[in-house]
Amino acid sequence: MPLESADKTAAQNVLFMTYYWPPSGGAGVQRCLKFVKHLPEFGITPTVITVDEKQASYPILDHSLEGEIPASVQVIKTATREPFEFYKKITGKKDIPFGGFANTGRENWKQKLFKFLRGNLFIPDPRIGWNRFALDAATKVMKRKDIKAVVTSSPPHSTQLIGLKLKQKHGLRWIADMRDPWTDIYYYQDLNHTALAQKLDAKYEREVLENADEVIVVSDDMKRLFLNKSAALNPNKIHVIPNGYDEADFVHPSTPSSEEFIITYTGTLTEAYNVEGFFQALCDTVTRNPFIRYKLRFVGKVSEGIKKQIEAASLPLITEYIDFVPHDESIKYLMASTVLLMAIPDVPNNFGILTGKLFEYLAANKPIICIGPIHGDADRIIDECGAGRVFHYSGYELMTDHLMQMSKTWQINTNLDLPFINYTQYSRRALTEKLSKLLVS
Repeated sequence: MPLESADKTAAQNVLFMTYYWPPSGGAGVQRCLKFVKHLPEFGITPTVITVDEKQASYPILDHSLEGEIPASVQVIKTATREPFEFYKKITGKKDIPFGGFANTGRENWKQKLFKFLRGNLFIPDPRIGWNRFALDAATKVMKRKDIKAVVTSSPPHSTQLIGLKLKQKHGLRWIADMRDPWTDIYYYQDLNHTALAQKLDAKYEREVLENADEVIVVSDDMKRLFLNKSAALNPNKIHVIPNGYDEADFVHPSTPSSEEFIITYTGTLTEAYNVEGFFQALCDTVTRNPFIRYKLRFVGKVSEGIKKQIEAASLPLITEYIDFVPHDESIKYLMASTVLLMAIPDVPNNFGILTGKLFEYLAANKPIICIGPIHGDADRIIDECGAGRVFHYSGYELMTDHLMQMSKTWQINTNLDLPFINYTQYSRRALTEKLSKLLVS
């Protein structure tokens, strides 16, 4: 279906179903929040249905994001029933697992048992206990408002089953927004599904893709993955709207240090990202440039396995770990960096992984060093914008050469900010305009 211009003369009411919503923190909340923030500019009035944060299973909180919710947007928060409190009780853990299990560490038998139960009793995921409450709230809203469409954003992919129910029961126009793959997510094999559970999960995935009026994905390769799920799918109903950056977030000036060569990574990092080659390249670079002070800074969740790799590479003395910070503060860390480090999990079907981090890195106007698949979607965008380089996981020598060259340049001028990056097409406002055109088609 071609995208046509949105009609701004009359506001249209839409439902926006999302589990992750402020005060939830982390990357998952950004896409939904920014869509809702900008939709009213295009004649769309969203009503958000989400979960009550007092009952939600949010790995991290960021209350600063609540200030970005437009006053005109009604947000309805519902109850939920999920197994994560049980998880904390039986494992003795204070936190619930992050995506990719970055914070689980070495698992004991209780954690392994819970992971098996999670993969086989809660399909597609443990947050499916929110669905009946969300469906009830949506039904009540539809009695009061003339709702034209519903957007369901996932993960958790159980949220997509809400859209399926609303489509079946009310014939509501339904846009399924998929931020991540479903049965192809990089940690899927870690969930220890039985054959029956895998079959049921694949059935849900296929039903969502076939019944949604439009499907939105974040990359070209993810579109390819989903098209392979069913021969009945029309390629024209799957649209690529990537993650992006919000111009309003980048009001801080660039302040790279003149004393230290600072390499910053923000977000979650686990062994699945396969960055050992980079650590070794950095170690060699540090050794060969004793008169330069290097700092490797992580802002976010870093697994114990990665910390051991850093120790093995003799980098602990230059490494700084900063736990989760509010989103605005994480932007400040980007702007105070020399270079930005990014990594894509070394897993099958990783060519289409495009996190919101990439686009915020672009907006920071710093050189990007990305460890990941060559010729993937991230490689294409970084090259297209002239924003840095992508290195294969095994490209130790090329990484070392690149770091050495950057170090020499830094000794001449400690500000390595890029002169110009053409990234404006990835602004959240521009991307929301694309969504608005789908909503009024």
